[in-house]
Amino acid sequence: MSFVQPPGPASLASADAGALSPTAQTVLDWLAAQQPAMTALLAQIVNIDSGSGHEDGTRAVAALLRARLESAGIAVQTLPEPGWGDCLLARVPGSDAAARGHLQLMGHMDTVFPLGTAAQRPWRVEDGKAYGPGVADMKSGLVMNVFVAEALARFGGNASPVHLLFTCDEEVGSPACRHVIRQHVQGARAVLNAEPGRISGNVVNERKGSYRIDFEVHGVAAHAGINPAQGASAIDALARKILALHALTGCELGITVNVGFVQGGMASNVVAPLASAHADLRYTAENDLQAVLARIQAIIEEESLPRTRGRIIESRGALPMARTPDDILECYQRSAALAGFAVEAESTGGAADSGITSDMGIPSLCALGPVGGYPHSEREFCDLSTFVPRAQALALTLMALR
Repeated sequence: MSFVQPPGPASLASADAGALSPTAQTVLDWLAAQQPAMTALLAQIVNIDSGSGHEDGTRAVAALLRARLESAGIAVQTLPEPGWGDCLLARVPGSDAAARGHLQLMGHMDTVFPLGTAAQRPWRVEDGKAYGPGVADMKSGLVMNVFVAEALARFGGNASPVHLLFTCDEEVGSPACRHVIRQHVQGARAVLNAEPGRISGNVVNERKGSYRIDFEVHGVAAHAGINPAQGASAIDALARKILALHALTGCELGITVNVGFVQGGMASNVVAPLASAHADLRYTAENDLQAVLARIQAIIEEESLPRTRGRIIESRGALPMARTPDDILECYQRSAALAGFAVEAESTGGAADSGITSDMGIPSLCALGPVGGYPHSEREFCDLSTFVPRAQALALTLMALR
């Protein structure tokens, strides 16, 4: 893949802005004028509850985004996912008929918040920051992608076709939509994922994968005062397993294990016959996942205490995103500089759908959306001042990739 840098600085305030190609300058000027429209669309979709599994909500978000794309003449498909909602697939043609593959923009429409959250704390703006459920993770990135696609559809400048794919179950590990991603992203030459820019402004060039392992421990009930020796405490055995699981952190560079949820027992005067827990594993693309999972399974299933036994109930995971090739990151950094800001890259322990595309062997760069902070919490915000520059940087990157 080759990279062509648009000539001249793209900052609208720059005296040298005229050195840009006419098409690039038109795209940047148009995006700069769209801040009110971007904000209005973002407010609309933030005020729609679209938690994972809330079909009506994700469909409503998809309908609004689809309407904007179609108003720009962009071909859009709705891909129903029963139990989750709709996915959206859109395509913007490129100018080079001989281009091999397409460039893929990605995002997810679901959030972590339950039904009713949007009514409890709807969209609001304070000191240039927007607040509301999913405003950063990742509804602002969806809106940014839509407007960048619209700019390219209106004015051109992209040699390769640009495809958009918005899914509806990412926050729970994409159990249904991972097959949609594998089907429709296949053949892409690069993936640019609009997860929120880090609070520092950085993008993400490497992500850990994650595994959640739900397990339970069985013991033997007994009266804690009269005949405790006849019992075998599942809680005691679970505590020993937790210590052993936590000791796996650092067994390989990049590995962390955390037991973040436990429950069990019947009453304080009963030797506990049952306890359960959820363990979280984080790992990198370089780690031997199967070896680590085997060690976890052995700890869970070993007889930590006589007459107790453990078993895994369920496990599910999200794939890691391998480090982004330097040339793609540098292309984005040059484009960002042209849009008036400097950006660095960092790795993160959080997983995303870019792990799926990375596993497919497609170079992926993540966290290109507007800058935000504190996702998955009531403090979640999007810095609205970054909307236009991040959109401009993405558009220039798509025009530079060949």
